[in-house]
Amino acid sequence: MFDQCLYFNTAALARQLERSWAEAYKPFGLTAPQGFLLRGVLRQPGILQGKLAAALAISRPTATRALDGLVARKLVTRQPSSADGREVEIHPTADALALQLALDEASAAVSARIKQVLGESAFADLVAGVRKTRSALR
Repeated sequence: MFDQCLYFNTAALARQLERSWAEAYKPFGLTAPQGFLLRGVLRQPGILQGKLAAALAISRPTATRALDGLVARKLVTRQPSSADGREVEIHPTADALALQLALDEASAAVSARIKQVLGESAFADLVAGVRKTRSALR
């Protein structure tokens, strides 16, 4: 019915991917957005909340809600930024650091399953094409 509809096809794909990553992060008690936020913080300890939201292409309020859950679980802390008083730095806790490898492995397993279905080259082309389209439509 909507075979040529960009919205329908990308939204349907997003729902499928959301389920895959939700399942991957479920053993950690994290939602998919929380899992990606935490992985971002683990890669860049002290990242400003605004930069983290921008890197993940989500709004600041969305980032705030997801980070509230990570703070409640004692996986990240918020600290005032010395460089910009309007911003806060997000730092991983020792508990988060202990999860880093397992989180990365869980995410890699999802990517590996998709690459197995699509093929390595098609997967890389798809990701590059989606990223290019997303940038062009900003």
